[in-house]
Amino acid sequence: MPFAQIHMLEGRTEEQKRAVIEKVTQALVEAVGAPISTVRVLIQEVPKTNWGIAGVSAKDLGR
Repeated sequence: MPFAQIHMLEGRTEEQKRAVIEKVTQALVEAVGAPISTVRVLIQEVPKTNWGIAGVSAKDLGR
């Protein structure tokens, strides 16, 4: 059972997250030949204050 874990900054719409789930699922089906019913995708949204880039939070960088 392929399992993909995606970490993203908070703020994506439900539609965007739905698209990520669909496209990652399809990529795994094509890449490894897994039956679609066995693919799992987990999106974890990270607060911008908890994501650092070059020593600065994503929030402070305006991301």
